[in-house]
Amino acid sequence: MKKAIIIGAGLTGLSTAWNLKKTGWQVTLLERDLRTGGAIRTYREKDFIFESGPNTGMISHPEVAELFEELGPDIEIEPANEDAKRRLIWKNGRWHDLPSGLKGGITTPLFSWKDKFRLLTEPFRKPGKDPDETLDKLVKRRMGKTFLDYAVDPFILGIYAGDPSLLVTRYALPKLYNLEQNYGSFIKGSLKKQAEKMQEKKHDPQLYKYHQKATNEMFSMSGGLDTLIKALTNKFTDDEIQLGCHKLTVCPAEDHYTVKFEQHGEIKTMTSQAVITTTGAHEIPSILPFLRDDEKQKINNLLYARVVQVSVGYNEWRGIPLRAFGGLVPSKEHRDVLGILFLSSFLKNRAPKGGALLSVFLGGVRNQDIVDLKDEDIRKLVLPELQRMLMTPDSQPDLMRIFRHNHAIPQYSTSTGERLEVVNNIQKQFPGLIVGGNLRDGIGMADRIRQGFTIARELNELYAKKEEPSIT
Repeated sequence: MKKAIIIGAGLTGLSTAWNLKKTGWQVTLLERDLRTGGAIRTYREKDFIFESGPNTGMISHPEVAELFEELGPDIEIEPANEDAKRRLIWKNGRWHDLPSGLKGGITTPLFSWKDKFRLLTEPFRKPGKDPDETLDKLVKRRMGKTFLDYAVDPFILGIYAGDPSLLVTRYALPKLYNLEQNYGSFIKGSLKKQAEKMQEKKHDPQLYKYHQKATNEMFSMSGGLDTLIKALTNKFTDDEIQLGCHKLTVCPAEDHYTVKFEQHGEIKTMTSQAVITTTGAHEIPSILPFLRDDEKQKINNLLYARVVQVSVGYNEWRGIPLRAFGGLVPSKEHRDVLGILFLSSFLKNRAPKGGALLSVFLGGVRNQDIVDLKDEDIRKLVLPELQRMLMTPDSQPDLMRIFRHNHAIPQYSTSTGERLEVVNNIQKQFPGLIVGGNLRDGIGMADRIRQGFTIARELNELYAKKEEPSIT
C-alpha cells in the first residue's frame, strides 16, 4: 500500500490526507498541537460563539463544494445573510458604504471626481508589462489613487492585513491580474467572463456545472467553523492522526522518506513513499534539514503579518445598527484598528438575542509591534475605537478575548517567484516530497481545501507513472 505522511493537521493537512485516503493511500498526520484544525478554532462562552482564527470562507473553488458534499450530514453550512453584502469604509470620522454599482460609484464621497471620470477610460488602457508589478502600482495606473486609498488598501487590510506596495498582484490577487492580462481591462474582463460562462452553459453543460459549484458565496458552519474540522478529523482513526509531535525532521532515502519526531518524550521514526509539509515557511528549514542553505533561505524569506484579533461581545447592543458585514479602516486614516467584523449581523446565534458579537483586528504589516502589547494596553486601544466608530460611549462589553498571531498571513511579495521556483525544483529532485501550506497557492480556506485536492492528484499521477510496466 502507498503510504504518505502529512506534517500538520490544519485544514490543508486534513484535506490532503482525506483526498489521499479516498484513493487508497495509507495516511498518517503528524500534528504539533494536541488538537487538529491549525488556525481554525471556535470558542463558546457566555452565550457567544466566536473564532480565534478565520471567521468565514468563500466557496470560490469547485473543490470546496465537492468537499462539503462528501462530508454531507456531518456539517451544516451556514451562508451569510443579506446584510453581509454591505461593506463599510471609514473616512473622515464616519462610515461610508463601499459602492457596488454605477449609481453608488458616482455619488460616493470615497473617491475623487477625477478618478471617477478616470475609471470611464479604464477599458482603453494598455495592460501592464511587468509580471511582478505590485498592487499599488497596478491600481494607480488603471483606476487612480483614491481607489487605491479607499477601496483596495482597506480590502487588502481585510484579507492580508498587508500593504499593497509590498504585494505582487499575480500572486496575491491572481484573478485581478488575469483580468488585465487576458482581457486587457478589469471592466472588459468582468463582462467577457460573464459572457463566456453563458456560452459554456450552452456548449458544455458538464464543464459549466463544474464551474458553477464555485459560487463565491460566503460561508461559515452552523455552531462554528470547528464543526468542519471535527467532520474531517472523524474521517481518520486515532492511529492516523498523531498529536503532540515535536522536533520533526525528514530524511530522504533511495525509495522512501524517514520522518523522526518526539512525542510525549519518546523519539519515534516512520517511513513512507511520500511526505507532505503543510506548515508555515518559517518551519521548513528545521523540518527539511537536508536542503541547501540557499534553498532554506529562499523559502524562509517570507514575511508574515502579525495580527491581534479581539472578540468583543455585548449582551445588549446600544450602538449604531450593525446591518453590514463589517467596516474596514484605510491606512490613510491612521487608526489603530484595521477593521471590525459585525459577526452577529450575518451569522446566526453568535450572540444573545438583542446583543452583538464583533471581531476587531489590529496590527498587520504596518504595525507589527501591537502584537507585543499587554492585554490591558490592547483593551485601551480597542474600547475607545469602538466607542467612537460604533457610538457606544456608555457601553462596556460583556466579553473580550484577545488572540495573538505571530505568523497570521503570508505576504506574497517580490520574493514569491523565487520561492515557488525553489519549491518546484525541490519537488522534482525529491519525488514524493511536497512542500505545501500557505507559503503558496493562496491564503483563504478555499485555497487550502483546493491545495489538498491538487496535492493528492499530483501524487496519484506520480505513482501511477511509477507503476506502469516498462516496455522491453
